[in-house]
Amino acid sequence: IMMSQNRQEAKDRQRAENDYKINLKSELIIDDLHKKLDIVLENQKKINRRLDKIEAEIAPENEEK
Repeated sequence: IMMSQNRQEAKDRQRAENDYKINLKSELIIDDLHKKLDIVLENQKKINRRLDKIEAEIAPENEEK
């Protein structure tokens, strides 16, 4: 019985270590995705500001016509 328990404990430890590694890798991937998404959102803001500026420049021209 003791040998069986020891084998089960070893399997449980290995399973726990694998779970830890998987969770750590997932956390790193999610962190990387957050950083990439932040960059995309910042670029989107820059594009929107440029479009707003262009639209503001064009609007007076359209009113003159």
